[in-house]
Amino acid sequence: MPSVADSVPGNSLFLIRKGRKRMEPSKKMHKGEQKSRKFLKSLIQKRPQELLLVIGTGVSAAVAPGIPALCSWRSCIEAVLEAADQLEVLHPGDVADFRQKVSKDRDLLVVAHDLIRKMSPRTGDAKPNFFQDCLMEVFDNLDQHIQHPAVLLSILQLMEQGTMVLTTNYDNLLEIFGQQQHKAMESLDLKDKDKVLQWAKGLLRYGVLHIHGLYTDPCGMVLDPSGYQEVTQDSEVMEALQNLYRRKSFLFVGCGETLRDQIFQALFLYMLKNKVELEHYMLVRKENEDQFFKFQADMLVHGIKVVSYGDCFEDFPGYLQDLTAQICKQRSPDADRVDSTTLWGPSCADCTKRLGESGNDRAKKARYPKDDPAEDGVLL
Repeated sequence: MPSVADSVPGNSLFLIRKGRKRMEPSKKMHKGEQKSRKFLKSLIQKRPQELLLVIGTGVSAAVAPGIPALCSWRSCIEAVLEAADQLEVLHPGDVADFRQKVSKDRDLLVVAHDLIRKMSPRTGDAKPNFFQDCLMEVFDNLDQHIQHPAVLLSILQLMEQGTMVLTTNYDNLLEIFGQQQHKAMESLDLKDKDKVLQWAKGLLRYGVLHIHGLYTDPCGMVLDPSGYQEVTQDSEVMEALQNLYRRKSFLFVGCGETLRDQIFQALFLYMLKNKVELEHYMLVRKENEDQFFKFQADMLVHGIKVVSYGDCFEDFPGYLQDLTAQICKQRSPDADRVDSTTLWGPSCADCTKRLGESGNDRAKKARYPKDDPAEDGVLL
């Protein structure tokens, strides 16, 4: 489910609406010639345990494109309004008013906050409310909508080798899929201090930290920085999270301009100086060269190296799969023996077999939404 990070603006793997017309393959390279894929040495030489993967809505949209509400915060609000209308838990006049706000209002956080309050008790309490019922309607049976598991398999392999995972998403697609692969997945949020501290120490191998909360607990979803007041005032938690940003290399995938997210800033950036001394990475789509290279230069100020995974969305699963294989080679002396038949490693061999050639083909042919997320200039 989309998060705050993807609404102001946001969602990664860089999308430009206005750009140069894409050249035909025959003009870009000779017939039969395939451009070899290159990776930054500074990235692929990282050991898995040196990385912290930050997942945004671009990943969810790639994995389950059949659920429009996963594609952006705007799409999510529209889906919730549709559910509220069908369930008759919101007055038709209010539904119409909110739909108009969604189509015109730039600050979707305010709209979402007002919508939740409208479906909550007049006493101001967050519980009980109809918002949760609407979310359950929108995200019913998520596991049945997973169409392109290759991306999740790559993430699971990195986690297996020690990569930590943090997400700005409200959905739990990764956890659902991981449990299907018999992994001890655990969804965490910042309300559970003890769990967060364990996760920050690397003690929860399959723990996924949802910094904005999880859709299954709407009362714990955070829509503005004030919702993190208790967390930001807890020096022990803040120090643990900020130390991660200092000592780990964050790899942003599907997150867009996460640095503009106020909650991410409060947790990781406000107290950190000399960010150019850090070394983080962001995977983006390069469609317009001028804007891509400008974005790349701008992000270096924040210590983030922007890397293109390709010119189209279809390149993303294959790029992440190959990148994962390269990184996981660093885990042991005999890791060079990893090839296309052992990409996922021993523990994930069964997953790969089940995925099969058809699954890989589907991943390569995946189609990604190009509507709502593009409004912010960034997607996946």
